Amino acid sequence: MAKFLIIFMITFHATFGWAQSEESAKDEKGSHFTGRISRLNSKARLARIRTDFENIKFLNRKDRVEFWNETYPEMRCVGLIEGRTNDYFLVKIPQYETCIKRVHFTTGSFLHFQSDDLEQTVKIAQELVEILLKKRLAMQAKKERYQRELSGHVEKVDAVNKRYEILRQKLEIEWQKELSLLEEDKARSFTEFKNSEARLNEIDTKLEAYRVEDHNLKLDRWSLDPALYIRK
Repeated sequence: MAKFLIIFMITFHATFGWAQSEESAKDEKGSHFTGRISRLNSKARLARIRTDFENIKFLNRKDRVEFWNETYPEMRCVGLIEGRTNDYFLVKIPQYETCIKRVHFTTGSFLHFQSDDLEQTVKIAQELVEILLKKRLAMQAKKERYQRELSGHVEKVDAVNKRYEILRQKLEIEWQKELSLLEEDKARSFTEFKNSEARLNEIDTKLEAYRVEDHNLKLDRWSLDPALYIRK
């Protein structure tokens, strides 16, 4: 009897350990979760389950789920998802009476669930997440590049302002220099004008002093008739 008990315990632990390893692998795939029965409807063969499973959002209507009592992990039943909210999901149990006897559940029972359909949906979601992460990484790099350009905009404006301020100062100097040269030209021209005017007056005075008359006799216009003009 003792030998039989030892063999049974070894077999039980081996089976239980294998089941735990299998469930651990499924848990990593996101297909294994837990919940507690909050309400049963025997006539409709429905069970409402409350859960804090974050991936409940990936459960879809008509997804197939297996469920069991953690005390008897090898005794399992099958249900179909009828609907879900953020904290609850509704399971249709086709073999309702059989499952009550096999799984031993009632209102308040804590159950384990596993769904291959959920695993497939989670796998697709993970692939989509990987694609989105790559897109996000590329978009983040693009955003940071434009952010650096925006951050450098002020410096670029300052650099342009400084460059054109230097050019403006140079142009201002050139402008004032050209105006000064024009003023110098004006002063020189005015001086030359006055000198020329003085020399011209001097020449006119000398011309007046040394002018020689062409005719010694002057025309005497004593009559209205030009024929009667005489020189004297």
